[in-house]
Amino acid sequence: MKAKITLMLTVLALLIFGIVMIYSTSGPFAEHKYGNPDYIIVRHAIWVLFGLLACWVGSKVDYHFWMRWTWPLLGLAAVLLALVYVPHVGVVRNGSRRWIGAFGLTFQPSELAKFAVIDLMAWWYGRRRRAPAGYRERVWTDLLLPGAVFGAVLALILFETDFGSTVLIGLTGAGLMVVGGAPVLPLLALGALGGGGIGYLVSQNTERMGRIVSFLHPEDYAQGEGYQLLNALYAFVAGGPWGVGLGAGLQKRLYLPEAHTDFIFAIVGEELGIVATLAVVVAFMVFFVCGMRISGRAADSGGRLLAFGITILLSIQAIVNVAMVTGCFPTKGFPLPFISFGGSSLTVTLFMVGVLLNVADQGGAAVPSRRRR
Repeated sequence: MKAKITLMLTVLALLIFGIVMIYSTSGPFAEHKYGNPDYIIVRHAIWVLFGLLACWVGSKVDYHFWMRWTWPLLGLAAVLLALVYVPHVGVVRNGSRRWIGAFGLTFQPSELAKFAVIDLMAWWYGRRRRAPAGYRERVWTDLLLPGAVFGAVLALILFETDFGSTVLIGLTGAGLMVVGGAPVLPLLALGALGGGGIGYLVSQNTERMGRIVSFLHPEDYAQGEGYQLLNALYAFVAGGPWGVGLGAGLQKRLYLPEAHTDFIFAIVGEELGIVATLAVVVAFMVFFVCGMRISGRAADSGGRLLAFGITILLSIQAIVNVAMVTGCFPTKGFPLPFISFGGSSLTVTLFMVGVLLNVADQGGAAVPSRRRR
């Protein structure tokens, strides 16, 4: 129960901090693009409310319900991923088809696919762990069958040219397969094959290769692919230990494009300093530890895997965002969980937190009977 309360307080603190930072960051961009400096913060507040509602639903619905509806949920995610290619339904941005639009709103189906894949793996391996099997049978039932479904979902996301989400979901799914009992050596071979395929596709994509080259030598591409990274680094340098003050940052004034989304961590560093950025990192470390404790105390194997997958996915996403903004990884469109501007990402993220809380509730009630699977 302590892990659950600590996790709730940590997520709430990150949400509130995100609202403050988006209010401080988004004004110049919103004024320039929409003629209203409050446009983005108002939309973000609405998405936060939607997300909290989704979190409440996830916390109140028995997590076994989602596992019973694994296939319909996965089918829905696949249909939505396919709809991005339908004219007047799919939304194209910067040459990528990752969104569907309706009634003035956009939704990114890969966000739903994140939970659908975690749910699939938790359901599959939660059932399979009961039955001992020989090595050959394990390769078939614990690797090839779930891997085929998993790979089909990844292919739909990859065809949208969303390499980042493909890698994120791929790493999470692979981690669940290892924990679930899949044979490691064949899984590593398949992972190497898939990684090589993605690497080849990246090498054939001029924009992605430009990001990698500019990541290695950003100063040589200051007016091109390295522009965002250099301005993010300038923000950290300007902020120093304590920052220039909340609201006083310079990079958000149209120097760092759309600073309220993927690069908001740089504005945290500029306005509130390295101390604040370290506090954010510590908060995500606390989230990870609490999620792992909830996973370890879950009532059954399915709950353990579900909590593990959610915790790993959100933790990896936070690590990649921080590494990207600080120049440790090539730039990629990954929002910082709970802090970046909301939308479908924030809503699904908070829903998954709610599911994690439901696992904690049932795990706490089941502690005396830990042997039950």
